[in-house]
Amino acid sequence: MQIISNPTREQWQELLARPVFENAELEHTVRSIVNDVKQRGDAALFDYGRKFDNPALQTLTVSEEEIANAHTLISQELQQAIQLAIRNIAKFHKQQEEIPVVIETMYGVKCWRKSVAIEKVGLYIPGGTAPLFSTILMLAIPAKIAGCKEIILCTPEGKQGIHPAILYAASQAGVTKIFKAGGAQAIAAMAYGTETVPRVYKIFGPGNQFVTKAKMMVNTEGVAIDMPAGPSEVMVVADETARPEFIAADLLSQCEHGMDSQAILLTNSLEIASETQKQVELQLQTLQRKELAQSSARNSKIIYFTNMTDAVEMMNEYAPEHLILAVKEPFNFSKQVINAGSVFLGNYSSESTGDYASGTNHTLPTHGHAKAYSGVSLDSFVKKITFQEISEEGLLGIGSVVETMAEAEMLDAHKNAVSVRLAYVKSCKTRD
Repeated sequence: MQIISNPTREQWQELLARPVFENAELEHTVRSIVNDVKQRGDAALFDYGRKFDNPALQTLTVSEEEIANAHTLISQELQQAIQLAIRNIAKFHKQQEEIPVVIETMYGVKCWRKSVAIEKVGLYIPGGTAPLFSTILMLAIPAKIAGCKEIILCTPEGKQGIHPAILYAASQAGVTKIFKAGGAQAIAAMAYGTETVPRVYKIFGPGNQFVTKAKMMVNTEGVAIDMPAGPSEVMVVADETARPEFIAADLLSQCEHGMDSQAILLTNSLEIASETQKQVELQLQTLQRKELAQSSARNSKIIYFTNMTDAVEMMNEYAPEHLILAVKEPFNFSKQVINAGSVFLGNYSSESTGDYASGTNHTLPTHGHAKAYSGVSLDSFVKKITFQEISEEGLLGIGSVVETMAEAEMLDAHKNAVSVRLAYVKSCKTRD
C-alpha cells in the first residue's frame, strides 16, 4: 500500500475516488436481462441460471427437505455461532421498535405516527466464492421483528448446490421462501414477479455491478430498494496509540471482498504508517483470497497528515461505509464524525465484529452515500403512517386558520372542506 504524505486539498478528490464501473455496455446488458425476465418469467430465470450458475438447474424453489437437512451439513460450532449472532442482532434491532405517542398539538387536535411493516420484502444474497450467510441475518431478522408477512430470498445455486450455511441461516432468521436465482435476473424476478417468484415491494441486499445496476433500474419503476450500493470500503483513523497489526488486519478484511473494494488509513504518525505497510505485506501472504486482496490493496492508500484536523476533514469528506477510530480517546474523537455508515471505537473494535455478531447491521451505505443515507435498521422494513383525529372543539379552534391559508393559496375546495364542517358544528351548537 502506498504512503502519501500531507496531500493538498486539490489532491483529495483524486485520492478519495471510488472504483467506477458505469458504462454503456453494463447498462445495455442489465436492461436486456431485466426486460427478458419481465417478459418471460421463469423461463428466463432457468436460462440465465443454467448459463451462469448451474448447468443442471432443475427447479427454482428450494425444497423444505433441502432446508431441513442444511444443519446436518455444517458444524455444531458454526450453528452455535449463528445462534449467538441471531440473539445479538435481534436484541439490538428489537430496541428500535417505536411505541406510537399521541400528541395533542392544540386542544381537540390529536396527531400520531405508527410504524407498519412492509408486507412483502425480497432479500438478495450473492453466490460466488464467499457464502454471505451473515447478510441473511442482518436482513431477515429486522424484517421478522418488523412484522413483514413475506420474506423471500434469492441466491444462485452453484454446481455444488446452495451453501448449507445460507439455508440454515435463512431458516433460523425467519425467511419464508428461498429461490435459486442470482444476478440481475433475481432482482428483476423479485421486482416484477414470475410464475414462481412472488413480486415484492422492497428489495435488500448486496451484489456485484450487475445486481447494483438492476436494483437502480427497478427502483425507477416504483420498486423500493434498501440504498444505493457499491464495493465495500473501510477507513481507519489512527494515532500513535494504535497497533499496526490490528490496522493491517482491518484493511485486508475489506480488501479480500474483491478487487474493487477500498481500504484507507489516515494517521498522524509516520511510524504507524510505515509499520502498517509492513504488516499488510506480511499478513497478505497468509490469506486464502490473497490474489483478490492483493489487487484491492494496490488501489488502497495510507495517508499521513501532520495535523489530525486535516485527517478528520478528509474522514468526513470520504464518508466511509466502515470507520474505525484507533485513537487514544475514541469516544471523544467520535463526536467529530459527521458522515459514516458504522463506527468502530478503539483498538479492539474490529470491523469484522460488526459484520457478524455484535448486533449492529452491516448493510451500510457505500460510495459516499453515508452523507445522506443510513444503514439498514428496523425502520428499513416499515412505513411510517401518520394519523390525526380532530374533535368538534378542535375544528372550531383550527378551522379558521385552515380557511385563511387555503384562501390565500386560491384553493377554494380545500377551504370549503373545512367551511362545511364548521357551519354544521356551529348550527348544532346553536340548536342546543
